[in-house]
Amino acid sequence: MRLLFVNMKIAFVGKGGSGKTTLSSLFIRHLAAAGAAVVAIDADINQHLGAALGLDDAQAAALPAMGERLSLIKDYLRGSNPRISSAATMIKTTPPGEGSRLVGVREPNPVYDACARPVELDGGAVRLMVTGPFTDADLGVACYHSKTGAVELFLNHLVDTRDEYVVVDMTAGSDSFASGLFTRFDITFLVAEPTRKGVSVYRQYKEYASDFGVVLKVVGNKVQGQDDIDFLRAEVGEDLLLTVGQSDWVRSMEKGRPPRFELLEDANRRALRLLRVAADATYELRDWERYTRQMVHFHLRNAEAWGNERTGADLAAQVDPAFVLGEGVAAPV
Repeated sequence: MRLLFVNMKIAFVGKGGSGKTTLSSLFIRHLAAAGAAVVAIDADINQHLGAALGLDDAQAAALPAMGERLSLIKDYLRGSNPRISSAATMIKTTPPGEGSRLVGVREPNPVYDACARPVELDGGAVRLMVTGPFTDADLGVACYHSKTGAVELFLNHLVDTRDEYVVVDMTAGSDSFASGLFTRFDITFLVAEPTRKGVSVYRQYKEYASDFGVVLKVVGNKVQGQDDIDFLRAEVGEDLLLTVGQSDWVRSMEKGRPPRFELLEDANRRALRLLRVAADATYELRDWERYTRQMVHFHLRNAEAWGNERTGADLAAQVDPAFVLGEGVAAPV
């Protein structure tokens, strides 16, 4: 029987140490093993996704940082859009319009050439992209949101089609609210430990995201018994999708010696299948007009707050009122 995939953008969030990177890497492996096309993005300044996908330290350190190639990304995505006078006037929230170049999951393009690297996994391969770490050179002169801005700009111009998934390991905590990045996904999996600190990020996320139609599901991690499950259910209610406990497979992976993925424990394999079912179920909720409207909303906010002053341009003029991003939109070559 042929498995049916849909096209999804999926975020994993949670406080530092919650296990969001581990769970996002397992989900990426699960999708790749099932034959889906996957772009994996590490949008956390503390870069661990490459290692979780099996890269050694040297390979992970050699991954090209999107934040360091922002000029190239801007120049390519701008295309022939007449509303954008130059790549220098593009900011992280700049929306696409007529003439902009859009990107797909499977296609070759200069952004992937510069910023993505293939990672071979059991039964398949994925494209891995990383925002890049916060370095000593950034101290006192840069905000790490300028680095994650490369991811937001990329997602603003991404049109994914069937059999494709984009999985993003987000920055820890609620820092993604500094921009519109948290609205770029079909579903967000919030990884929470069964502790007061573990659910505090959930409350922040739930409160802020409620006005933007964000689909949020909680994955309880490091659960040791029924008492932990009861605690999470009492704190997050129906948003609790599933819980996972300790894993010998994960412990081996974290030591750099992962067994074959097919040997992952049955309970964790069932959990990954449930994550995919939950993600796929949101496909019918896709609203490209709302998606585009939210892009414009955050762009105008950023333009007024700092963008116009920094670029010396009226960034509101970049908005193409007739343009709606969607699967039927053709990208210029």
